[in-house]
Amino acid sequence: MQNANSGKVCSKGAFNSCAECIVSGPNCAWCKKLNFTKTGEQEAVRCDTQENLKTRGCSETEIISPKNIQQATQKKPLTSSSSGSSDPVQIMPQEVKLELRPDMPETIELKFKRAEGYPVDLYYLMDLSYSMRDDLERVKSLGSEIVRVLQEITGGKGKARIGFGSFVDKTVLPFTNTNKEKLKWPCQDQNVQCQPPFGYKHVLSLTSEHQKFNDMVSKQFISGNLDSPEGGLDAMMQVSACEGRIGWGNSTRLLVLATDDGFHMAGDGKLAAILDPNDEKCHLDRENLYTKSNLLDYPSVGQLAMMLDKSNIQPIFAVTENVKSVYTELQKMIPKSAVGVLSGNSDNVVKLIKDAYSFVNMTHGHFISAQVTFYVQVTAKECIKPVSFNVGPRGFTEKMRVTVTTRCECECDDPPMKDNPHCNGKGQVKCGTCRYDCEEGYLGQRCKCSAGQRDEEQLRRECRKDNGTECEGRGDCVCGVCQCHETEGGKTYYGTHCECDDEHCHKYKSLLCGGNGRCRCGKCECNPEYEGNACHCKKSNEQCKTGQTVCNGRGTCQCDQCQCSRGYKEPMCLTCPGCTVPCQKNCIECLAFAEGPFQKNCSQACPTTKVKVVDRLTLSTEAKKCEVKDSKNCWMDFTMEELQGFDNYSVEVLREQRCPEPPNIVAIVAGSVAGVALIGLLILLIIKALIYIKDAKEWKNFQNEKKKSKWTNADNPLFKEATTTVANPTFSGE
Repeated sequence: MQNANSGKVCSKGAFNSCAECIVSGPNCAWCKKLNFTKTGEQEAVRCDTQENLKTRGCSETEIISPKNIQQATQKKPLTSSSSGSSDPVQIMPQEVKLELRPDMPETIELKFKRAEGYPVDLYYLMDLSYSMRDDLERVKSLGSEIVRVLQEITGGKGKARIGFGSFVDKTVLPFTNTNKEKLKWPCQDQNVQCQPPFGYKHVLSLTSEHQKFNDMVSKQFISGNLDSPEGGLDAMMQVSACEGRIGWGNSTRLLVLATDDGFHMAGDGKLAAILDPNDEKCHLDRENLYTKSNLLDYPSVGQLAMMLDKSNIQPIFAVTENVKSVYTELQKMIPKSAVGVLSGNSDNVVKLIKDAYSFVNMTHGHFISAQVTFYVQVTAKECIKPVSFNVGPRGFTEKMRVTVTTRCECECDDPPMKDNPHCNGKGQVKCGTCRYDCEEGYLGQRCKCSAGQRDEEQLRRECRKDNGTECEGRGDCVCGVCQCHETEGGKTYYGTHCECDDEHCHKYKSLLCGGNGRCRCGKCECNPEYEGNACHCKKSNEQCKTGQTVCNGRGTCQCDQCQCSRGYKEPMCLTCPGCTVPCQKNCIECLAFAEGPFQKNCSQACPTTKVKVVDRLTLSTEAKKCEVKDSKNCWMDFTMEELQGFDNYSVEVLREQRCPEPPNIVAIVAGSVAGVALIGLLILLIIKALIYIKDAKEWKNFQNEKKKSKWTNADNPLFKEATTTVANPTFSGE
């Protein structure tokens, strides 16, 4: 809904209550006038722009359109100087309460005036790697000069405090040499005083005693590490997170980072197997050392920028010329930061701080005693619970507190009459309607519907098609039945859920249904001689004919053009790029050889396949060659060519099947017998060989035992020789 004069728009929708209306858009208003709606109109017509409602007869006093409410609950005047006041007022107002209508922006005017003499805290964070040894000597005597400059740039009346901290890098490889001797003495020169490496060390909390700064810095010594980038971001994160340990006050907070090298950032810790991300918390022990330097990764630039902003700290990067470009890029990602170039031994550090501080304040318009006005726009995108947030210029702890609530209900000031005649004596009028304030058991726009055992939600559900909009947004749900509204053309919506009308069909030449049919429930019903979604062409199939069929039997002819089905392509539904011709094994075996699983019902199972058995296949470009095994494990060779229509094929089957040869029984038996005989012979030979080996071993043992035997050389008294000699006594020997 749009008014030509104002250009304001109120979205059209099924808004049945004032609350639904006002949260739908900032330009929507609700008319609470009784009897505003005409017969058949839904309550949504009450929701429109104020101009349109007035045009329809709704007076301005009967139009509900809540506005934003802004109230400054605390508004102390700005102070020009901090002298005599511990808490100078630099922003106004201090607290604001907003009541916002959804999507309606509200602008707050925030005034800022920097008080003269406003306190300044400066924390000097120094790189103590070996290359900074000359700079350390110079910084040891800078305390009083820094305090003097800080007082000067704040108007000469401010309280200035300074603190000191130092950093090197993580004490693990590859950032630091972890050799025991190198951890004790990391410096290259053995003649200089050197201290072991460390991640970050807080040396001196913020103090106004500049001599204490000089004394504490004088006790610091140089250290060393391996790689060029240093752990500066790690140290800056701790300075931001450890607010209490550093001693930050209600003041302008400056953090000076002095270094001659680049910086490690998130992800570099993986080089040392440090995988846990930086948790943005303070981890200083009693000796003020960063205890989780070797356990947590370096912070990302985004993390550091967010923490610095949260802590109202303005960083000043005091760096040497060789890394100026690196920190200039870093400055672009950290709001309200500055970069200055250090001399070779930091002689110009005091001037650098003064120039950088002046640059920051000139850039952001924070001149001393100059009033600046900021315009803060706040918008509630939806109805929310009360929420508060702080707004203020960066670098200052003072903020404006904003509390936001939303206006999502209408204040119609209706008379408290529970039996209002407008509601059939069964309800109370609320913003011109009754439907949400009917007595129990009664429902409807005028509380005329007796619900019985059903509740309103059940009745409303019956008016929703597929859980959609009630009566499709074209009617009123009365006792679970849709009462349809009039169409824009003066006719009436119809259907169970008012889903139909006869005015929104396709048009051809600006005519509904081309003038050759009638619109019925959103679709054209064409005259007999016309067709098409808009009845825009005469019936004809001359351009679709393919022999005895139309569109090769794979589509329909509409407006003399083929509308193909199942993936076939125009113009004639001849090809289907995504289709594959199946090698129908069971049908081919059944039709060609009367075998297989379809043997008993072949004609019923394969009615569209025509088979021809041939002695030689004739291959065509459209045919697909198939080789498949049948139920007897024989190979069938055939070609399939698609015919017109779906799943119609002409098949040529090779008469001769390629079946495997039967087994040779004689050869198998002979081979088996020969094998058994051969195995038996081998077993006998093995047994014979084992016996021979055993006998040979026994004979050898016998021979060895025989050689070892020893015999006694004596006569056996029982032994008698076989020869006996007898002497003849009569023989004389002659």
